Amino acid sequence: MTLDIGGGVRVPQEQQRRRALVAVLDGLSWWLGIFFAVTLRLDFTMPAVGWVATVVLGVTAGLVQVVAGYVVALYRGRFSYASFDETRAIAAMVLCETLLLSAFVIPFGPIVSVPRGTVLLAGPFVLVLMLGIRYFARLSMERARKPGDHAAPALVVGAGFVADRLLHTLLTDPKAKIRPVGLIDDDPAKRNLVLRGVPVIGRSSDIMTLAKATGATTLVIAVGSADSVLLRRLSDQGEAAGLQVAVTPSLSDLVLDGTKVDVRDIRIEDLIGRHPVDTNVESIAGYVTGRRVLVTGAGGSIGSELCRQLAKFGPGELMMLDRDETGLQHAQLGTFGHGLLHTKDVVLADIRDAEHLSEIFAERRPEVVFHAAALKHLPMLEQYPDEAWKTNVLGTLNVLDASMRIGVHTFVNVSTDKAANPTSVLGHSKRVAEKLTAWAGERTGMTYLSVRFGNVIGSRGSMLPTFQSLIRTGGPVTVTHPEVTRYFMTIPEACQLVIQAGGIGRPGEVLILDMGEPVSILEVAKRMISMSGKDIEIVFTGLRAGEKLHEELVGARETLERPFHPKISHTRADTISPEQLDLVGWKERRFTRPHDNDAVDLGALRPTHHKAAMNG
Repeated sequence: MTLDIGGGVRVPQEQQRRRALVAVLDGLSWWLGIFFAVTLRLDFTMPAVGWVATVVLGVTAGLVQVVAGYVVALYRGRFSYASFDETRAIAAMVLCETLLLSAFVIPFGPIVSVPRGTVLLAGPFVLVLMLGIRYFARLSMERARKPGDHAAPALVVGAGFVADRLLHTLLTDPKAKIRPVGLIDDDPAKRNLVLRGVPVIGRSSDIMTLAKATGATTLVIAVGSADSVLLRRLSDQGEAAGLQVAVTPSLSDLVLDGTKVDVRDIRIEDLIGRHPVDTNVESIAGYVTGRRVLVTGAGGSIGSELCRQLAKFGPGELMMLDRDETGLQHAQLGTFGHGLLHTKDVVLADIRDAEHLSEIFAERRPEVVFHAAALKHLPMLEQYPDEAWKTNVLGTLNVLDASMRIGVHTFVNVSTDKAANPTSVLGHSKRVAEKLTAWAGERTGMTYLSVRFGNVIGSRGSMLPTFQSLIRTGGPVTVTHPEVTRYFMTIPEACQLVIQAGGIGRPGEVLILDMGEPVSILEVAKRMISMSGKDIEIVFTGLRAGEKLHEELVGARETLERPFHPKISHTRADTISPEQLDLVGWKERRFTRPHDNDAVDLGALRPTHHKAAMNG
C-alpha cells in the first residue's frame, strides 16, 4: 500500500511508518538526553518544580527536533538511511538546537531550578543516541539483505576500492549468487584488514589451501589494476584449485563509464588483452570539451568506440564519418542511443573522394580530427595493394589536406604496429600515412600526430571472432605458425589511450601504446578450446605473405621517451611530402629493406589539384 504525498509521488506505507518511527525516536532522544543531563548535574536531587521544568524542556526539545526534521525533509526521504550525508545533517541539527535552547536555558534555567549547562551537556548524548539508533537499524537491515545459503561461497582476490564496492553490492543483495567468505591480498599492510565484515585470510600463493579451508567454489578477481599477465596467473591458480573463476570490471572502466561492480565469468579477452589505463581526464577535456570533433572510419570497431568515449567528454559537436551506412547506424546507436540516421552527427562520405571531403570540412569546420578510416586486413591487401594505396595513403592525404585547409588544430592518425619495420603492403601504407601526418604537423606547427598499437581484441574480422566461429562449428582452429606471437589490447582500452595521446602528443610525433608482453597465438587457441569444453584440432597453415613471426611496436632506428604518460612512448616520425611519393614504385612493389624505415619511396605522384592545395 502507498500514500500520496503530493506532486504525484507515492510513498509505500511501510516506508512512511518507518520514517515516522525514526522521528519519534529522535524526539525521545532529546527527552532522554535532557533528563540524563539534569540528573547527572544534580546527582538525582532536585525539587519538584525542577523535575516539571525538565520534562517540559525535554518535550519541547523533542518537538523542535521533529518539526525541524520535517521542515528540512530529514524524515521525508531527503537522505539515504544511515548515510554520511544524513549523519552530517543530524549533527548540524543537534548543534543548532543545542545553541538555540541554551540561549533560553542559560539565562532563565536557574529560575525553574534547571542547571544552565543542561542543554550543552545533553547535546552530545542526544547525538550519540540518534546515531546509535541508525547504526543498529542499519546493521539489522544489512543482515537481512545478505545472500542466503543458496549463494556459492567465494574467495575475493583484492582488498582495495573495487573489492570494497563489490562487497557492498554482494552483501546488500539477498538474491546474490555468490557469498564472499574471505579476501586474498598480497599487500602485507592488509594482512589484518577486515572489509565490510570479510577478513583478509591469505595471499594469492595460498589459493588452493584457502579454497579447501573455506569450502569456496568460486574465485572472484577484484583487482582494479589487474592486467592480462596477472589475470592469467590467478586464473590458472583458481582452475588448479577447482574454482570457477570470475572477474570484475577494471578500475578505468568504473571511472570512465560508472560501470556497476558486478561479476562475470572470465573471458579470453581478459587473459590476453586487459591493460588498465590511467586516464588523465583534464588533459583530454582541454582539447575535446566544447570542440567540434570529427572521427573518420566511425563505423568501424575502433572508430565507433572512439565516438562513444569522446561523447563522454562533452564535445561541442561530434561528427561520425564513414562510407558504410550500416556501420554509421551502429555507431550512432552506441553513441547517442538511436540509429535514426537523420541527424547531422552522421556523415556519409568516402575519404578517397577528396573534393567531397573538402566540402564537408569547409562546411562543418571540425577543430579536432581522429583519423581511424583504413583498410586493415593484411592478406587481402597483399592481393590488392592498390586498394591500400587508395585508402591508407591517398585517403589519409585527403583527410590531411582538408584538415590543413580549415586549420584543424589537433589531428590524431590511428596507426598500427605493422608500420614499424614494415614488411607488408598494410605496414608500408600505414608507415607512409605516419610520415604524411608528421609532414603536416611540421608544416602547420599544429598537433598532427600518429598513434601506433597492435591488435585490438574483438574488432571485426580479427583473430578472436574467427577462432570463436571455428570453435562453434567444430573446428579445426587454424594457426599460422606454432611460435607466432602478437600484441593485444581491448578496443575500449586502446581508444582510451588514443584519446589520451591527443592531449599529450606534439607535432609530428608517433605515440606508441604500451601493450604489455606479446602473447602466443597457439596459447590463445588452446585456452579458447579449453574454455569451450570441446575437443578441437589445431592446424598450422604457415605464415602468409608479408606476415611477421613476431610483431614489433618500435622501428629499428626509433628512440623512445615517456615524458607524460606511463603507458605511452613518444618517438619522432620521418616526414614525406606528397611530391616525394612514387606511385610507380608502389605498383612495382619496390618496397624497402625490412629494417630501413627511411628509404620508403611509396607515395603517390599526386594529381595536380592536390599539389595546388598543398601550396595554397
